[in-house]
Amino acid sequence: MAKINENYLKLKAGYLFPEISKRVKLFTESNPGKKVIRLGIGDVTLPLPPSIVNAMKLASEEMGTSSGFKGYGPEQGYSFLIEEIIKNDYKPLGVSLSQDEIFVSDGSKCDTGNIQEIFSIDSKIAVTDPVYPVYVDTNVMAGRTGESTLDGRYSGLVYLPCTKENGFQPDFPKEKVDLIYLCYPNNPTGTTITKSRLKEWVEYAKKNNSIILYDAAYEAFISDPNVPRSIFEIEGAKEVAMEFRSFSKTAGFTGTRCAFIVIPKELNGITSNGDKVSINQLWNRRHTTKFNGVSYPIQKAAAACYSDSGKKEVRDNILYYMENAKIIREGISKNGYEVYGGVNAPYIWLKTPKSMTSWDFFDQLLNKIQVVGTPGSGFGPSGEGYFRLSAFGKREDVIEAVSKIGSLSF
Repeated sequence: MAKINENYLKLKAGYLFPEISKRVKLFTESNPGKKVIRLGIGDVTLPLPPSIVNAMKLASEEMGTSSGFKGYGPEQGYSFLIEEIIKNDYKPLGVSLSQDEIFVSDGSKCDTGNIQEIFSIDSKIAVTDPVYPVYVDTNVMAGRTGESTLDGRYSGLVYLPCTKENGFQPDFPKEKVDLIYLCYPNNPTGTTITKSRLKEWVEYAKKNNSIILYDAAYEAFISDPNVPRSIFEIEGAKEVAMEFRSFSKTAGFTGTRCAFIVIPKELNGITSNGDKVSINQLWNRRHTTKFNGVSYPIQKAAAACYSDSGKKEVRDNILYYMENAKIIREGISKNGYEVYGGVNAPYIWLKTPKSMTSWDFFDQLLNKIQVVGTPGSGFGPSGEGYFRLSAFGKREDVIEAVSKIGSLSF
């Protein structure tokens, strides 16, 4: 009988979002006919914009002709999409990139999980706390951690608490680390980072020979011109950072799947002998070995996001979700809740009332008013006592949920 990878046995009971789905399923089966408002998982609800749908249709029709059929495409992505990414997402920020520094993929969840494969198993990993669970779980699976401790942390990982006391901005690691996961605008807290603080992180990484894995999946929701949209706005960041971007929340691609990583050629790792190795080349080797590329129709759809009509339609959807965030943030604040985020991000991070645990608050909302959010403890020990609400809902559901939350008494 084949032996298993026992690192999987270290994982806590279940991935956060399937656990939420399980509890909701049990409730709905026991309470048929009761409407449940879901503001938990960050899945979009608005349909794909017309320009994107049209581009996908035309590309599919093209694939149905002898002259237009495409088989295997370039694993790194088609040039027509990469050119649009550089021209629209980076050139306006003063960031210069070459096409071979961008790798198109099927999602940032996959990329942030898979990137750890190209680093040494004894790499020291730092994660913010609370944190997007994929960063932690994939390193557990790889064997970089010990068991989960009583407080919910894994031994072997360096946790950087993000709390009310430090403004949800982590302090620098107190020990040397090799890889640092940063996510801004942040999931789950909905908070952002200033350019000056991001500059300090770049300087820290240079001083300590660390690499920053910068998740900017929610940058399109930034409205404040003083909030950086890319880590590469910081001078010298190309030497110490890579960046993850996604079309999922930006343009509604959660069901169609398209994202990309930027890995500058200046970014290097080292061998056990101290020789420098290009991270870009390592990822290219991994990417082309394990991935056959995003489909042609999907990449044409992604490129349509950058057309004049596509930009307007995508922006309209983002404004819709951010109005939802404003309704949630202001509505529950008026009802006495301590609230963070929801200004430059589609997530609202609230303090649970009466020192209630995150999962107890989840159960109260589900059973009393049929509103589903995400328990903060599912994102890490520092998330205990907090709760995440998502702005990715229908307007009428958001208004109803805020009203119901306001009617609760504890």
